[in-house]
Amino acid sequence: MALQPSLANVAANAAADAVCVLANNGYLRIYSGTQPATADTVLSGNTLLAELRFGATAFGAAAAGVATANAITSDSSADNTGTATFFRVLKSDGTTVLWDGSVGTATANLILNSTSIQSGAAVSISSFTYTQQKS
Repeated sequence: MALQPSLANVAANAAADAVCVLANNGYLRIYSGTQPATADTVLSGNTLLAELRFGATAFGAAAAGVATANAITSDSSADNTGTATFFRVLKSDGTTVLWDGSVGTATANLILNSTSIQSGAAVSISSFTYTQQKS
């Protein structure tokens, strides 16, 4: 029989907080193209559309394994035109990828009002959460 471990809230909160502190002063980059298989996979043929910045304290303390981002600085002038398909969260060094996820207008990890981004346009995120898997 396969084991099905699950985390209690206290452990899920600790795990979420540990991951999210790595995003302090980091970046949320939005890309077009196919999302890589894992967050460790190097980008290939993807276009950076927008880059937003987390604050010095990127997230508040997690509750029930969910951490909510503090204010994220908008990108006042998108880098390129394209259709947003995925995002990556990076440490403040801009090179170390922490996690990535899908982008869409519904049922995605990052919901935007439109996935069509125009070069020079402002791109903002009003709320963003990180959820630690518990089971």
